[in-house]
Amino acid sequence: MTTPAPAPAAAPASRVMAVPPAPSAEAAAYFAARLAFHTDVADVHAALAAGAGDFVVVDSRSTEAWDQGHVPGAVHLPTAQIPRLARQFLDPAVPVVVHCWGPGCDGATRAALALARLGYRVKEMLGGIEYWIREGYAVETADGTRQLPPDPLTAPLGADDCGC
Repeated sequence: MTTPAPAPAAAPASRVMAVPPAPSAEAAAYFAARLAFHTDVADVHAALAAGAGDFVVVDSRSTEAWDQGHVPGAVHLPTAQIPRLARQFLDPAVPVVVHCWGPGCDGATRAALALARLGYRVKEMLGGIEYWIREGYAVETADGTRQLPPDPLTAPLGADDCGC
């Protein structure tokens, strides 16, 4: 009499699937909500280049940082000054896209919170000025306009659009 071979052991779940994905309806709600709070530098640049006037860009960094380079047409409003100066520089009816240094900085999040508490509709520009520059977009400086070539790790070379 032969003994049946034991069933193969199930492979352990990978770290990726150790917590299973959310049901599709929950995922759709989450990602839609996330897009209500964030935008990226490529979309901001494309909108500004097309002449979009349905939002204003706010740079929440210090004056020294602003002078190093800022998004053309942005409003300079350091985070600490938002409660005192926002109404002087921003129209409450116009949504705000706020940014700071980059992904390693919570300055834009703090600025967005301050603006939201004042009643502004606000999105955070992911990547901040770091990714604006790394993707090859021009900045205004105290000495004029400056533009570096795109970093091939963050932007497609020879294309205006990453296709996302």
